[in-house]
Amino acid sequence: MTVTPELHPHREHHHRVDWHRDRLLAALTLIAGVGLLLGLPFALRAGAEFFLPVTAAIVIAIAMVPWLEWLQRRRVPAAMAAFLCVLLFLVVMNIVLVSIVVPAAEWFRVLPERIGLIQANLAPVIDFYSNLQRFIDQSIAMLATGPVAAARAEAVSAPSSLIDLVATSAPYALIQMFFALLLIFFFLAGWTRLRERTITSRGSFDGAMATARVIQNVVDATSAYLGTITLINLGLGLAMALALYVIGMPSPLMWGGIVAILNYIPYLGPILAALLLAMGGLMTFSDIWWALLPAAIQILFHTLEANFVTPLVVGRKLTVNPLLILISLSFWGWVWGTPGALLAVPLLIIIRTVIGAAGTPDIAGFLFEEGTLTHPDDEDFDEDEKSSSATA
Repeated sequence: MTVTPELHPHREHHHRVDWHRDRLLAALTLIAGVGLLLGLPFALRAGAEFFLPVTAAIVIAIAMVPWLEWLQRRRVPAAMAAFLCVLLFLVVMNIVLVSIVVPAAEWFRVLPERIGLIQANLAPVIDFYSNLQRFIDQSIAMLATGPVAAARAEAVSAPSSLIDLVATSAPYALIQMFFALLLIFFFLAGWTRLRERTITSRGSFDGAMATARVIQNVVDATSAYLGTITLINLGLGLAMALALYVIGMPSPLMWGGIVAILNYIPYLGPILAALLLAMGGLMTFSDIWWALLPAAIQILFHTLEANFVTPLVVGRKLTVNPLLILISLSFWGWVWGTPGALLAVPLLIIIRTVIGAAGTPDIAGFLFEEGTLTHPDDEDFDEDEKSSSATA
């Protein structure tokens, strides 16, 4: 029988002191992390004029790194390759904006003239709900003991204030766009040196290899997701434009572009696209069922794309938990509005890739054990250790 020797009282005291110190440092780190998570959203929202273009530029630049490396492998200098990537991005964005913004301006111009047609199309629906509301009011009046208070209508601000707001904010938007383009160019131009410096500055070979692996994983995951989703959305937009052209909907390319852009926003984007198409159909066709046909086509195409095309093309490698997508969408949409919603999934992929390599915070391990991080490799290590012990 073996007897476990007892620790010396002096050593046991030092062991307890070290243990309490480590727990205190871990607790302070956890508290600081929670405080940072609580304060960061408000800082990002307050500094949106700076953080939004910087974040968008970094995401776009990371997605364009494969194009940059493709050009550099063909002996194109780094600065010239970065300039060509930025030029390609500008050409694509200008084509998209011209095909959408110019026809949309015409739709907004004729909107006041089409209000009567919209009201005529919605007359059966309005009459149905008016009769239903009248029935409900009569039922409440018979059951209530006192008079029902009438709702007060609040004054609605004139549309000119929105135009004034856009006019005053346009210079800031141009400055932010120019700043983002410069950031994309300099990020791509110095990408090779930045990556090499980051890797070679590690203190060990294992640290350098881990850093290189994380950088490559972030680039691969971001560019693969954005490239694949862009191709899918482009096909969806072209199919939608062709279908709208067949049924006689004006400006089919504009509507196809709107559907393609809004499809970058999971869940909420397709709903908004269907509502806009329903409004456009009510402005165009005199029959309500024919007017709702564009929205019905969009819903059908989105159902096919979301349930068959995207899972088949994207596969399991780029599949993201829907709960995480909703949380990221609501968070970045609250912080930066529509641009934040467009950046929600790419940012989620980048953050998930980095955390997956560094280790996720182990809250349960911190509260009940001594752990602070969990790493995917730990599970493989535990399984190998169990198998080796079972073999022994």
